[in-house]
Amino acid sequence: MKQISKFIRIYSGIDLIRVIYSFLTTRVFFSKSRLIRQPFYIRGKKYINLGNGLTTGVGCRLDAFPMNKTLCIEIGNNVEINDYVHIGAIKSVKIGNNVLIASKVFITDHNHGSYGNNNRHDTPDLPPKERELSFAPVLIEDNVWIGEFVSILPGVTIGKGSIIGTMSVVTKNIPPYSIAVGSPARVVKKFNFETKKWEKF
Repeated sequence: MKQISKFIRIYSGIDLIRVIYSFLTTRVFFSKSRLIRQPFYIRGKKYINLGNGLTTGVGCRLDAFPMNKTLCIEIGNNVEINDYVHIGAIKSVKIGNNVLIASKVFITDHNHGSYGNNNRHDTPDLPPKERELSFAPVLIEDNVWIGEFVSILPGVTIGKGSIIGTMSVVTKNIPPYSIAVGSPARVVKKFNFETKKWEKF
């Protein structure tokens, strides 16, 4: 009831009805989570582990299609995911604790086909959906902040405490305590623990 009273202070009208409905469905179907806003799309639920205190925006989509029928999406504690985030995995996408993900972010550990990786070259004459899937694990460590419209592609690790700027495409590892921007994303600043400042890289 305390949580519903808080919603009443923040929301009004139809928005209040929507958030109370989402709160109630969260309690029933995702009891460890803080608030899963509806609609929320989840496929392969038994292959997904949601940590404590998860908050999502509307229209989030989690797709787990593991190649070996084991857990392939793991989300840590106190993670906040905003509207229309899509996470797809066939092998391993791991998100650490206290991660903040803005709206319209795409995270995947796989591609339809391979285009030079591991010396494999799929022909463009074959329809994309018929090409053999290629994959590489994705790891997003604790305290990472990911801006809007970011894409995180297979094989990427984003180090602890890092920030990914809006509209970036992350194709390579980002070291801890860094700010990365662009397409492809590159590090532009790193945090100096001696000076306690973000410094140009």
